[in-house]
This record gives sequence, C-alpha cells and structure tokens, in this order.
Amino acid sequence: MTHPPASRNYSEQQAGSLRAGDHLILPDGNRSAEIHRVDVQTDDFGTPAMVLATLSGGGVLRIAAGSLVRVTDDAEPDTPTASDTDDDDGASGAPAGSDDADDSASGAPELPASGPSPEPEEEVSDAAESDNTTAAVVVPPQPVAPPAVSGPSEADLALIPAPDGTPESVVEAAAEAHPGAVGVLLLSERLAKGINTKSGSCLKDLSDLAHELFVTLKDAENALAVADLLNVLPFDGNPDRWASVESSLALSSYMCRQLGQDQRAGIYEKMLRAPEAMETDPFKARINAKVRQRSLNEPNLYDKEIFRSIDNANPDAERDWRLLRLEALLFLRAHGGSETIGAAELERRIGNELESVRA
Repeated sequence: MTHPPASRNYSEQQAGSLRAGDHLILPDGNRSAEIHRVDVQTDDFGTPAMVLATLSGGGVLRIAAGSLVRVTDDAEPDTPTASDTDDDDGASGAPAGSDDADDSASGAPELPASGPSPEPEEEVSDAAESDNTTAAVVVPPQPVAPPAVSGPSEADLALIPAPDGTPESVVEAAAEAHPGAVGVLLLSERLAKGINTKSGSCLKDLSDLAHELFVTLKDAENALAVADLLNVLPFDGNPDRWASVESSLALSSYMCRQLGQDQRAGIYEKMLRAPEAMETDPFKARINAKVRQRSLNEPNLYDKEIFRSIDNANPDAERDWRLLRLEALLFLRAHGGSETIGAAELERRIGNELESVRA
C-alpha cells in the first residue's frame, strides 16, 4: 500500500467498473492500494449488488456496486522506500519481479528520484516508517450494519385510511358496535387503559381484537380499523412484537381481497414481506430464503391437535386449534401461496376454517 501525494491525479468511477490493476483510494482517503482481483455478487434478480475488491497487499473491500470510488490516474503507484517494503512485507506498489522490488527485498538503499540530500532523505524515511505502522495493517471488510428499521413508504401509507381519532377511540368504537360480545369487551377494556405500541402484550391484544371482530362477528370494517393501528408499524427487529403485526397484516390482506380492494391488499402483503429483504449479507439472505420457502411448503396446520380434540369431544380446544390453523393459512395467502399449496386451494381451506370456527 502507498501514500498518494497531493500532486497525484484522481478520477471517480462506479465500483461496478473496477478492474484488477486499478489503484483504489482506500476509505481513509490517505492511502491507495492495487486491486488484485474483483468479484461481483448479484442480488436474487441478477443485478450486480456488491463488489468484493481483493487487494494485492491482503484484505477485501466490500463496496456497493453503484457507489462512486476514487482511483489514481497514474499507471504505477509511488516508488516505496526501503522501510515501506520491509514494513509491508512485499505488499508495496512496485510490480512483482521488477528491479526496484528486488533491490528493496535485498535491503539495498534506493536512489531518490529527485536527488535530495541525504539528510532530507533520512527524514522522509523516518516519517514513512512511522506512517507505515498504519499502512501495513490489512484493511478488513466493513462490518455488516444492523438491519435498518423497515417501514411503509409514504405512497403505501396513503392507501391506508388514517384512524378516526385516537387509537383508544378506535377500539372504543369497535366495542360499542358489539355490546354483547364478551371477547370484544374483555379485550377493549384492557386496551382502553392506554395503547402502547412498544408493548408486546398490547400489540397481541390489538391483533386478537381484529381477529375477533372479523372471524367471530364478521365485522370487516371495524376489524380493519383496529388492524390498521398495527399495520403501519415498522419491523423493529423484535420477532415477538412483529408476530402480532404480521398476523394483523395477513388478516387485513385477506379482508381487503374479499372486499375487492386488491391494491390495498397488495400494500399489506408488501409490508408483511418487508423484513425478508433486510438481510444485507448475500449468503445469509440466500439461506434465509431457502428456510422461509421450506416453512411455506411445509406449514404446521395443527392436523394432529385438531383430530385429537375431535376424538376427545372437546369443541373448545378444537376451535382454538382451528384459529391457529386459520392464522397459518392467512399467512400463506398473504405470500401468494407456496409450492405445495396454491392460492385457489388456500381460499377453499380458509373458507372451511371460517365456517368451522363461526359455527
């Protein structure tokens, strides 16, 4: 690695156009290094996403394919001093096999290009030796940043009606529409004390209330109003809290499809799948996609538990298990089905479960 002087010319280019032999200015802006090899990783659609630049002196730089980087216009890097070569262990800018490289490796002193006096040359050499404490360090790959909070865009939110009043008033209006519904009454009384979207139990109550309104009482209007209190929340990295939001989004997608609001349903489905695209590491993203597809192809539909409840003549337990099956089917439906269960079959099964739990 070399220290580019102020007089060197630079140019900017996209990382996707880097080639072996280019001299790249490192992230600190003070040093350059020759690129030994360039590998390009594509996303799942085949578009270049990440450039892996292996440096001649060791280390790999991860650069987004569309990023602008600086490269030197010089054909060769600056001639290193003897201390540069010793400290860098042969990873200097001098081409392998050149006379300069051989002289440096043998410890022979180099003649400065501009012929300075010995005293300045010693000072330059001492300064280079101290600077190379940093230059000799292999540049590690940049750490993967934690997933950013993923939420709906303004265009997406525009398709979701704003709540009519405070979240508590939305819940109160839903409860007033069904004064004799015990399940709605119990949930609304807990939520009336205050809705805290950072509380996992509060989010679970909101999701349960939306399901109670639609599944049991067939009230899609109030169910959507309650569900939308959850639907606009972004994924914050907590899978426990997100489970309630995910369940609400899947239910909302189904209700909108039934009401003919396909565009709005598509927004809910997009929000539901948003966390799946947050992994920045390509390898981990591919593994996660395989695991996710397997779970969609082999969902737990609680067949054994439902049959056991039927054999034991326990209708309450059977209904509870069927509600869990319904949630699993709604989740699959929001993903457009899977490789084993198509959308049409899912519609039929969801209709059967709704009929069973409403009976």
